[in-house]
Amino acid sequence: MVNVFCGSTKRRFGSSFAVLLAASLLTACASVPEPVSAPAPPPPTVGQSEVTTNGASCNSDVVQHVIGEPFNDANVPQLQSESGARQVRVLRPDSVATMDYREDRLNIHLDSDDTIEALRCG
Repeated sequence: MVNVFCGSTKRRFGSSFAVLLAASLLTACASVPEPVSAPAPPPPTVGQSEVTTNGASCNSDVVQHVIGEPFNDANVPQLQSESGARQVRVLRPDSVATMDYREDRLNIHLDSDDTIEALRCG
């Protein structure tokens, strides 16, 4: 009698194992949709430093004269006004910044000595 019980138990567990194995294999083959990300904004063409959309504009050409000068927080309103930007962001080396693209923002890039090394819209 013991052999009959052991034999039927083996069959029962054996068929359960086969079903679980088949289900696992089918699940592993299921396709996973690719994550969708927003497309990056088109970069400005070479020589284009003015970006205008919906009345928001930024023109970094008109403020290039300050490159190489020491940065001063007091100059920010003047640079904002001259460039026509609605927002200004100061970026120092190793500073953390979002990757969002703002057409109406003037980015002031500084070196380690707080000297203005670049001005870009975006």
